[in-house]
Amino acid sequence: MIAVIDDDASVREAVKSLITSQGLPVRSYSSAEQFLASSDFHLVTCVVTDIKLEGMSGMQLQHYLRAARCPAPVILMTAYFDESTRGEATAHGAAAYLVKPFSGAELLGEIEKALSSRESP
Repeated sequence: MIAVIDDDASVREAVKSLITSQGLPVRSYSSAEQFLASSDFHLVTCVVTDIKLEGMSGMQLQHYLRAARCPAPVILMTAYFDESTRGEATAHGAAAYLVKPFSGAELLGEIEKALSSRESP
């Protein structure tokens, strides 16, 4: 199951619809806290999250998931490109760092790469 986390409902639903159109299971959340409180937390195969969220940020969520030894790859999205943030994200294992607006094909390609890397030994 792919988790989509974004506090902007229109972005969240657009990303969810795009992923669903590919036949992939997906659930969406308005915050990192809502995702972590869900029973879905243990079923996730990939996390697609905005960096700037109310409460816990996408970057903080990535750190939390790594500390909890969650193997799900994390794809970070942002409307505000910052080279140092991108560097930190990739240094801490982000599968991808996408700057909004990005194409549906770009996101789907990154999800595909993230899921296939998760399945590799």
